Amino acid sequence: MKIQYKNLTADEIDTQLFSHFIRRQEVTKCWRKIDGKWVIKDDPFLDDWNEKDYEVLVSCLKNTASTGGFVYAAFLDGKLKGFVSVEPGLFGGAHGYLDLSSIHVSKDLRGEGVGAKLFLAAKAWAGEQGAKKLYISAHSAVESQAFYKKMGCIEAQMYQKEHVEKEPFDCQLECVL
Repeated sequence: MKIQYKNLTADEIDTQLFSHFIRRQEVTKCWRKIDGKWVIKDDPFLDDWNEKDYEVLVSCLKNTASTGGFVYAAFLDGKLKGFVSVEPGLFGGAHGYLDLSSIHVSKDLRGEGVGAKLFLAAKAWAGEQGAKKLYISAHSAVESQAFYKKMGCIEAQMYQKEHVEKEPFDCQLECVL
């Protein structure tokens, strides 16, 4: 299996790009912070994207690419199977964060190392931009959190208010570059 990786420009990003991408994630357990402690709770749901979600995603990724951010993708046989994006613009003062705004791998390629390669590319790009850390507002599913832990992420020292308000159940993480 030969995966090709490449930077995407705003012009390459459209809803058709995602025609072979399978977002579906069947979640059963999630991490929740209760009384200051992280615990695993049963919280079964199906996470998937509809047409409107893909339109919003395309708009966000186009914006990231056109404003100097990083959009990097994995392709198998010319079909998109994974992507990562990092927003331009440091924040968090001395923390020197850059925002890893998305990382997703198609269901049919999860567990094959695609996510790790995308994450490492995002780290490398962020370091080249002068960041000290990546900031990640990450899905709280046990499987997602296991991936981030494997990649060296820990709980963020500073929470970014907008992320917490937008996704209150996400885990706010950072990864030192």
